[in-house]
Amino acid sequence: MLFKSTNSDTSPVSFKEAVLRCLPDGGLYVPASLLDLRQFFVYMNSGATYPELVSAIAPLLLQGEMNPYSASRVAESAFNFEPELVPLDDHYSLLTLYNGPTGVFKDFGVAFLAAVLEELLKHSAGAMVISAGRGDTGVSIASAFARRRGITNVILYPPGPIRGLKPADFVPNGGNVIPIQVRGTFDDCQNLVKAVINDRPFAERYGVTCANAINIGRLLPQALYYLYAFIKVKKQIQGDLIFSVPSGNFGNLIAGLYAWKFGMPVNGFIAAMNGNEPFGSWLRGGRFVPRPAVSTKSPALDISSPANFERLAAFYQESPVVMRNMVYPAAVDDRATLAAMEKVWRQYQVIIDPHAAVAFAAAEQLSENFDPSSHVVVLATGHPAKESQTVLEATGQHIKMPHGLALLHEPADPIAIIKPDLTALEGAIASCL
Repeated sequence: MLFKSTNSDTSPVSFKEAVLRCLPDGGLYVPASLLDLRQFFVYMNSGATYPELVSAIAPLLLQGEMNPYSASRVAESAFNFEPELVPLDDHYSLLTLYNGPTGVFKDFGVAFLAAVLEELLKHSAGAMVISAGRGDTGVSIASAFARRRGITNVILYPPGPIRGLKPADFVPNGGNVIPIQVRGTFDDCQNLVKAVINDRPFAERYGVTCANAINIGRLLPQALYYLYAFIKVKKQIQGDLIFSVPSGNFGNLIAGLYAWKFGMPVNGFIAAMNGNEPFGSWLRGGRFVPRPAVSTKSPALDISSPANFERLAAFYQESPVVMRNMVYPAAVDDRATLAAMEKVWRQYQVIIDPHAAVAFAAAEQLSENFDPSSHVVVLATGHPAKESQTVLEATGQHIKMPHGLALLHEPADPIAIIKPDLTALEGAIASCL
């Protein structure tokens, strides 16, 4: 599979080049063409494990760049965890994506990217992965890239503690992690990532790329857990198959759309947004007008200007009518979010976090749009213990943080504190190497 920029008609590039360059000419990489893998996963054994699915499908997606042996090494290195499809009733299932080392869906994409970069770079000079991180994102990236051979991992984060990092993994202590605090906002951190990637002399000297969702190497593997959900549920569904996706930066939705383009039989996706509803008007045919984000009970979705706008727009430019019959936008306020958490606990004895609750409430809100025999797979993107206070408020249930996740709450000091300036960032990095 080759990849092209959303911003130009330049020649398509390989997966390796797209992953390492990350940001072409101000655009984002998207597949230049999509493979039809329907014959493969429609007949795949429903008992297949997640690493088995990755090992089987990755060589088909990355023909010529990854053979079955290297794909197997990547899958084994990346995944000692897998999703779980939890049936609720005849109409709903829950796809839990918080079973990785840091309890968030990002673990799946980041773990694949870290393992595949190590595999692709084992005969080269190495690379430097520079990413903007806060909360779960920083921890997930640090966990996936720690101790990866030939890779230096730089994490930029705004003021406040960064948690879950081990000082033993820092570069001055013989590791490969460089945490840098930026005196600014998270947007300043993201802008610095783009600036350093676009500083080609510096980027080429150190082999700079990124582990945020702007990197297609992190986004593309998220399509695989949709395929995993399909092979697990395909024998149980009688009618249409719908996925309800918590949507903030819209990377998860786009990954689902890639799975559909690969041939996964699915009848629609619910773009479940909270009160910020960043793309609501645009998805309904209006204009996209960014506005300041407001705080809600589902904080990971509190985004005003989603980073994946160009990728989503590329789908609509190709076939707007088809897309408007495939993606169903829905906005859910805090009251409905809490009510959904309470209902899922009371009715199914299952605790979900507020982001999954947004997706569940959105599915109920749009239920009249679908055939009564439809089955909805709700994506649960974060461990409920990470939002224990909201869980308690909604359900009255105390939920204990698993031991492994509790360890991620230990704060760590940065190696450097800088102003949001490219020269300051490059100087801080150079002083560590």
